[in-house]
Amino acid sequence: MHANDGLGFFNEASFNRLLQLEEKRTERSRKPFLVMLLDVSILLRTPRRDEVLDQIGETFSSSLRETDVRGWYKEDAVIGVIFTETTSVDENTRGKIFLKVHKTLCRTLNLEEVAKIDISFYVFPEEHDRYKANGGFDLSLYSDVTDEGHSGRVALAIKRAMDILGSLLTVLVLSPVLLTIAVAIKLTSKGPVLFKQERIGMGGNRFTFLKFRSMYTNCDERNHKEYIQKFICEQKSASAPSKKGGAEVYKLNDDPRITPLGRFLRKTSLDELPQFINVLKGEMSLVGPRPPIPYECDLYDIWHRRRLLSVKPGITGLWQVEGRSCTTFDDMVRLDLKYIREWSLWLDIKLILKTPWVVLTCKGAY
Repeated sequence: MHANDGLGFFNEASFNRLLQLEEKRTERSRKPFLVMLLDVSILLRTPRRDEVLDQIGETFSSSLRETDVRGWYKEDAVIGVIFTETTSVDENTRGKIFLKVHKTLCRTLNLEEVAKIDISFYVFPEEHDRYKANGGFDLSLYSDVTDEGHSGRVALAIKRAMDILGSLLTVLVLSPVLLTIAVAIKLTSKGPVLFKQERIGMGGNRFTFLKFRSMYTNCDERNHKEYIQKFICEQKSASAPSKKGGAEVYKLNDDPRITPLGRFLRKTSLDELPQFINVLKGEMSLVGPRPPIPYECDLYDIWHRRRLLSVKPGITGLWQVEGRSCTTFDDMVRLDLKYIREWSLWLDIKLILKTPWVVLTCKGAY
């Protein structure tokens, strides 16, 4: 790793690598850290560029600790400072740091120049209340997620084209099946044909998830919330785990909310077909992690969030093909992260081709 410009700043690649390492450390220790970003892009377009940088370097030397990591978050535009081993990252701490840095800047730069510096603070992991208020994750500190090269953008465009063509073809071919299921639901229980539920998609953004209704209407969610609590926090089923095919099944069995027809639809995964509408709308993809319910995310550990950061949720995926209901929650997340890490168009094609066999054999569906 190399410092830049004689200021003791790490270059952009090195600084963001250190930022990623600090994130991984926090995911294990659960000790949050604070990042300050100074947008100096306007000042660096003036004739005083070099002098301004020297003065900012002097400001950091007098107002920051030696252990605080400083570097280019965005080369020649945004300077970043990682405050490690801080006792607190609350608003009061951020306010004190801001006042100290701002006061020192005012002594080294003129007031007009200081006014052109935009100072912002970010906490990793993001505070839960802020996430809920904004309706999505703040991706500012996830440089490994937001840095997409040209080849990556092309591949994603092809993936989107596959989503649209695949969904349109499936809906067209299976239209008689879709109509038959809709009529059967109407004839066997009261309520709408489609079940609509708020789910969390890419980046933490919420969307309306569609399935064929497999449950009675106006059902109490407490049983499912209790199951989710045990599934995520205790890594076990809501009821006593049963054995199917030699593996423990982590799924809410004998759910009284499900209709007789609904049990068949779930076992055959036919209840999932309306999700092709979500794919056409761009909220989901054919392949990706399963989209969680908001109250599931409330229970997530820090590292669990990464399954939602960089890819759209999918109808099928690595977990749906290789794990499904025969895995613990942590193992499911690991499969999702493996998919994200190793993603390619060829991997999507292989998972799509494997999915019909999984559906026909009802693997992991109970």
